[in-house]
Amino acid sequence: MTAPARTTPRPRRLPAVLVALACAGTATACASGDDRPRVVVTTNILGDITREVVGDEADVTVLMKPNADPHSFGLSAVQAAELEQADLVVYNGLGLEENVLRHVDAARESGVAAFEAGKAVDPLTFRAHDDGGPEGEAGRPDPHFWTDPDRVRKAAGLIADQVIENVDGVDEQAVRDNAGRYDGQLADLTTWMEKNVDRIPEERRALVTNHHVFGYLADRFGFRVIGAVVPSGTTLASPSSSDLRSLTEAMREAGVRTVFADSSQPKRLAEVLRTELGDRTRVVELYSESLTEKGKGAGTYLQMMRANTTAITDGLTGG
Repeated sequence: MTAPARTTPRPRRLPAVLVALACAGTATACASGDDRPRVVVTTNILGDITREVVGDEADVTVLMKPNADPHSFGLSAVQAAELEQADLVVYNGLGLEENVLRHVDAARESGVAAFEAGKAVDPLTFRAHDDGGPEGEAGRPDPHFWTDPDRVRKAAGLIADQVIENVDGVDEQAVRDNAGRYDGQLADLTTWMEKNVDRIPEERRALVTNHHVFGYLADRFGFRVIGAVVPSGTTLASPSSSDLRSLTEAMREAGVRTVFADSSQPKRLAEVLRTELGDRTRVVELYSESLTEKGKGAGTYLQMMRANTTAITDGLTGG
């Protein structure tokens, strides 16, 4: 993807009060006078991917905290100002960061280079509701592309291009080397996932989740999406009693008794399905939209995908 021509750099300075607030939370960086170029990333999944590509060539700031919800997290005044101070902003887009996109737009309008990863990786669209998709969202782009590691490989390569094109002072070869190393790790991940999914009989490759987040995984690895407890592509929606009835009926017809619920979201609604369908129904936790803190199960994208693949495989084979 060819990056747009970069405008003449303009000096950008945080207001003094925001500098003071930022330094209060990042004393080390302020004390060291770190003048490295800055890349700001909205979500922590993209943040991890970007850090792998950038390495030590620039400072990478991730706005979304571990275990947060990308659909609902917001920014402080300092974080909003950091966007406008960046040399490059990397964001998911396709409507994912619902409370942050206006700040990204403001940064772009002020002259900051911004890269919308989701739009650049051949996004899928949500299917019709009667085909297992979210109600009222058929045809809209699905922002959850990271559940397909092949699309993440493409995104990582494009992020490398954007960094080289838009961030002054980086070593192009170092960025290319970082991207190449990470590409190999992502290729290994895909191979490993394929081998694990092959353990699941085709007739049992059926997914029911908290909300519609695994369309790309289903498309890439041959799963059927039966439905979601929250019949939407965003966690900000709520199901009706008729939605839950329809889902339980679909699960009975498909013989599905495993519900996959995001570890960062309340599981009450998934537990309702357990009540409706009986004690044999299992609720299995996944890390679907956010990384965890380091050492907490999904501190990196690679760890998240391996943990999820293992949980899905065990959940659908009775392991």
